Amino acid sequence: MSPISLDRWKGKVAIVTGASAGIGAAIAEQLVEQGLQVVGLARRVERVEELAKKLKGKKGKLHGVKADISKEEDILNAFKWTSDNLGPVHILVNNAGLTQKTNLTTEGDTEKWRKIFDTNVMGLCIATREAVKIMQAKKIDGHVIHINSTTGHRVPNLPGRNVYPASKHCVTALTETLRHELRHLGLKVKITSVSPGRCATEFGNVTDPKILEQMKNVPRLKPENVANAVLYVLSTPPDVQVPELTIQAMGDEF
Repeated sequence: MSPISLDRWKGKVAIVTGASAGIGAAIAEQLVEQGLQVVGLARRVERVEELAKKLKGKKGKLHGVKADISKEEDILNAFKWTSDNLGPVHILVNNAGLTQKTNLTTEGDTEKWRKIFDTNVMGLCIATREAVKIMQAKKIDGHVIHINSTTGHRVPNLPGRNVYPASKHCVTALTETLRHELRHLGLKVKITSVSPGRCATEFGNVTDPKILEQMKNVPRLKPENVANAVLYVLSTPPDVQVPELTIQAMGDEF
């Protein structure tokens, strides 16, 4: 098997949402290592800037931009900054995701439900729309990658998941819907959903002692495992489409 090569993306611009920690930070770092100009969007932009300092001297460069993916204006401003300062986006990685401690019944919190959908669904859709508009206008054969979840394909038997699985099922449907739209438009823009299983990140930290005990021995991915999966997807030839890629730790049954 040939080694992974991202030569055709060197010097090109990638936007990674939710780049301050975990999977997003790992993806941003790997893309910089491969020679891309990476724009890391995050509310905690100081963390992205810290990572950028550590990556000084690498083939590419990381640029931190403060943005809350649940806010359309922040997304529009981030894309404008990117176009004005670095050039048109070639790769979009929709990584930003949110979960909230609530449920669907007696303690269901409407605002928390809304925050989940605003980030996991609406923010993803807005960022994707902006990226595809640029790719179409500039005739760029780009790539959009949604960081989904195995929860977007099956619902784990864990309490307190509330609307999070529904939001990730939306991402699964949106991936396929976008693939059809891109084909009908005649655009050579790829779309891939990468669905990790349990991952050792800050995201979705659990505090319930019963759930912690239940999950104590559940194998988990490392963020760099997911980043490597993204690199693989990006390394495929222009005429090869990978609509869905699921990645789990050995023995992960969640």
